[in-house]
Amino acid sequence: MIYTVECSFADPVSEAEWNDFYSLEKLPALISVKGFHTSQRFKALRTGCPVYLAIHSIDGLEVLQGSEYRQKGGGNFARWQQHITDWHRNLYAGLDRAPAIGAGDYLAVSAIGPEPLIDMGLAPCQMQAVALERFPAQRWLARLDHPIDDGGSALSKGIHLYAPMTEQLTRSGDAALAR
Repeated sequence: MIYTVECSFADPVSEAEWNDFYSLEKLPALISVKGFHTSQRFKALRTGCPVYLAIHSIDGLEVLQGSEYRQKGGGNFARWQQHITDWHRNLYAGLDRAPAIGAGDYLAVSAIGPEPLIDMGLAPCQMQAVALERFPAQRWLARLDHPIDDGGSALSKGIHLYAPMTEQLTRSGDAALAR
């Protein structure tokens, strides 16, 4: 299953420190939780969606309800909470592992259907929301291996493009499965 966490951050003064915390401390702590298999962070390339997106491959909802998840960082934003806005969490079925998006590649995310991604020459993977907010009810993910020349302005409304902020972390022993 795919667990997504999206948010924006409203304090430019502490945003770099928050990003360091999330990328360098929180993601490694989460990937150590039994049931987490991959974790990667992204930043949106245009407005109209939360600025930050984290995508995790997990075994299921029970992982997020467990004490190990809570102890190792699940929901652990107390220091930053006052600055976190537009926060959303979803659990999606339909994809066992999130695609690893490398440097120079982008993640295209659609909530309006696969057609715009297919029209871009991409091969979208469909996901259905099964827990947490359950909105949007469906999403499609695709890897884009080249930049959009117009900065993304030609993208359909409902298509968001993200650049990776981190490499995809994999749980020890899962590296071969993530590719």
